[in-house]
Amino acid sequence: MQTVNRIDPLRDAVSALRRDGKVALVPTMGALHEGHLTLVREARKRAAHVVASIFVNPRQFGAGEDLDAYPRQLAADSALLAAEGASLLWAPDAAAMYPAGYATNISVSGVSEGLCGAARPGHFDGVATVVCKLFNQVGPDLALFGEKDWQQLAVIRRMARDLDLFRPTVDDIIGVETVREADGLAMSSRNAYLTAEQRAAAPALPRAMRAAIAAIAAGAPVAEALVTLEQALLSGGFASVDYAMLCDADSLAPLAERGAGSARLLVAARIGRARLIDNMAA
Repeated sequence: MQTVNRIDPLRDAVSALRRDGKVALVPTMGALHEGHLTLVREARKRAAHVVASIFVNPRQFGAGEDLDAYPRQLAADSALLAAEGASLLWAPDAAAMYPAGYATNISVSGVSEGLCGAARPGHFDGVATVVCKLFNQVGPDLALFGEKDWQQLAVIRRMARDLDLFRPTVDDIIGVETVREADGLAMSSRNAYLTAEQRAAAPALPRAMRAAIAAIAAGAPVAEALVTLEQALLSGGFASVDYAMLCDADSLAPLAERGAGSARLLVAARIGRARLIDNMAA
């Protein structure tokens, strides 16, 4: 696996890879776990070569968030990617990604405005900007993202559609099912923030979500099921709940009742130093 950290060598390397066929991009912020590696494996099924990126993007962290504390382990991550058969690691620093005088921002309205967008102002502007830059830098034929960050996936698909970033369709932005621990907790780099006691309590999140989905399917009012979900988290060791919402799976518009279309239950809750997010089809 080749590792590059400047634009010109990146483009030369990708051009060489493309001679063999399609190139897939797996963007990450590092601190890789089984969820990330699942994306690489899926990408290898769909393309001749996989380019993985590792960049802790400062533009998607707000004031007081965990930018400085976010785990960085480039050597270990590189070894994991090489073992999974990635062809190229794109690992720029902040100066390469945002050179002096950088002044451009991408904002995606609608799908970015509620949920994590309301709790973390500016976060999805940072996500959209860096992902657009990654698409332009690598020029992949397809890109893969985990469904755990469902709102992020919706924002990226909307951006790609609006800015004509992929051909022929945004189906080239592929969502891969959330990878979970044996107890149901969604894998996340931020799980490393949990103490042993908090880690033992954290699976209350997927349990409460599954219970709410079952209640709604059985005819319970959505609002009632969501209140019960929040109470279960607060009594189960979580300090607070940022949101618990049933939304249209595509537009992320809140749903007051379960209709005929596809729906998604999305939750963000805080326990210790960690803000955990999760979502499930409902």
